[in-house]
Amino acid sequence: MSNTTSPVKGKRIRFAPIAIATGVLAAVLLSATMTGTLSGFAAQITNSTNTAATGALTMQETNAGATVTCSSTDGGSASVNTATCATINKFGGSTTMIPGQTVTTAMSIKNTGSVTANTFTLTPGATCAQSNSGAINGSATDVCAKLSVVITNTTANTVVYSGTLAALAGSSAFTLPTVAAGGTTGFTFAVTLASTAGNSYQGLQASLPLVWNYAS
Repeated sequence: MSNTTSPVKGKRIRFAPIAIATGVLAAVLLSATMTGTLSGFAAQITNSTNTAATGALTMQETNAGATVTCSSTDGGSASVNTATCATINKFGGSTTMIPGQTVTTAMSIKNTGSVTANTFTLTPGATCAQSNSGAINGSATDVCAKLSVVITNTTANTVVYSGTLAALAGSSAFTLPTVAAGGTTGFTFAVTLASTAGNSYQGLQASLPLVWNYAS
């Protein structure tokens, strides 16, 4: 029986240490990689609620008895936010005034929004219009000049305007104090027919629109 070693077997024995070394090295590298991944300290915060929202600026007008209310949103959606209020007459709406008589009307403007009205103004219309009132009408054509008005900010206790309706028409906007969200500003309008008004002023009326405006 021959003891000659097979060439193939010799090659297998010769390459065995190389294969074992390679396997050991791969195991060491894998161990190092896993150790770096699985060990150590960690901390984390997730901000799950990140929002930004707009505020709203809306206006509400109310008469003295709080029986009539107009809102800036009455004209449609908040995108419009402009309305016409024909149910609160700042000049009193009297049809029986006599010379020397004063009719006073109280009302208020409220900031019903969620942001401060940094600008608050009252702007008179461009023209004071005269028209007939009732069946008996005088011939005078300047009733707007015979009617005077004193507008008072009762919250600040200051006079906003004092003069005739004719002079009030077309004047610049009156700047009023700022109003915080939920704040209310009170006003009175005292309208007087001049004591010098004679028979030619009977059955006549004057009309002048007023515009309130908030801006943030």
